[in-house]
Amino acid sequence: MRSILYVILLLLDLYIWLLIAAAILSWLIAFNVVNTRNQFVDMIGRFLYAVTEPVLRPIRSIMPNLGGIDISPVILILLIILIKDIIVRYVYPNVF
Repeated sequence: MRSILYVILLLLDLYIWLLIAAAILSWLIAFNVVNTRNQFVDMIGRFLYAVTEPVLRPIRSIMPNLGGIDISPVILILLIILIKDIIVRYVYPNVF
């Protein structure tokens, strides 16, 4: 059972890195540093959008408009860290 919790913690860490990568790629695209006509960049962008957008969309619908600043990835990362902390402090020690 502990190994399952360990895999869940690893997946949550991986999702945090995917959120960071999606945010950085969106900044690079917005400032025309990378070109979305490049097939590789477009493929990575679509993958990151498909993985992160279903989770970020409900957070964006709840949050007020901040004038072009999107802090939904930060809120989601903080929620994931909270979930990880709950697992490590309360669930993991009680599992045999």
